Amino acid sequence: MNRIPVRLGPLALLLAVVAICVTVLGLLTFTTARGDLAMAERHAASVQARYSLEAQGQAFLQGLEEDPAALAALERDGNGACWQTFQQAGASLRIGLQPQEDGFQVVSWQFSQDWEPQEELGGLWPGE
Repeated sequence: MNRIPVRLGPLALLLAVVAICVTVLGLLTFTTARGDLAMAERHAASVQARYSLEAQGQAFLQGLEEDPAALAALERDGNGACWQTFQQAGASLRIGLQPQEDGFQVVSWQFSQDWEPQEELGGLWPGE
């Protein structure tokens, strides 16, 4: 009986390279998914804080509609505008109101959020 020798060297090498590539791509996918989840959670917290402040501002304006005398208790600037500030979780909403004969007019509705750059950039060059 003649046996034909089977050469497994090139095939084993090809399978090893394919296995390494699939493993690396799997790790990259997992790392990207974790980063996307962290970014989505930060964005969700930011949006939740913003909408909460918007709801507080709307409730404040509704309260002023019901009781216009409360407008006199707000702080005023040199132009006679009244200001109210709401803060929550590093975000703030500043509302400016101009008193009028029949109530008030909203002249400013400013949303701002505290931001600090990341100290650690994950081993990247900081640009200095």
